[in-house]
Amino acid sequence: MGLNEVPTTPRPSYVAAVVVGSFTALLWVIEAIDSVMGHSLDREGIEPRDADGLIGILFAPLLHANWEHLIANTLPVLVLGFLALLTGLMRGLAATAIIWIVGGFGTWLTGNNGYTIGASGLIFGWITYLLVQGFFTRKFVHVLIGLAVFVLYGSALWGVLPSMPGISWQGHLFGAAAGVLAAWWLRPQRVPRPAFER
Repeated sequence: MGLNEVPTTPRPSYVAAVVVGSFTALLWVIEAIDSVMGHSLDREGIEPRDADGLIGILFAPLLHANWEHLIANTLPVLVLGFLALLTGLMRGLAATAIIWIVGGFGTWLTGNNGYTIGASGLIFGWITYLLVQGFFTRKFVHVLIGLAVFVLYGSALWGVLPSMPGISWQGHLFGAAAGVLAAWWLRPQRVPRPAFER
């Protein structure tokens, strides 16, 4: 390093893009492996109300039923994951962990028979997290992001209601609920002002 060179930290947008891009690439690699294995990995998803199915909470968002399922989730993962991490890397990762675990556990408690897999729970959690975080942080940029997410993905929230067979609306519902929980849990802790002394 030369004398005039000053070390710089990567821009938050660059870090967010690398992290969410790497995660999305991982989803594609896992689906390729799963395809070669005859989709045997799908049995590692969430099996509701089965003690052995609890481990599926950790793996379900990484697994997809087929390439069409993964392709449908890829763009929302890239866009919403990027925006969640853009608001603060550690905050975004913590929100993602809350959505992943709480949403998965809710799905385990209430899901239909069979295995629940896919990143949709994360997607719905990111939607609601981004929609409401501005209410808790009171930051103008977060409010703007929430408005943009509402315009782009607000209509997707109808997916929390029972719809087509084979679609885990429970995963959508509890992912969305976990996103609101994450925004509340990670809200800035404001220090109360001292009482006025006479």
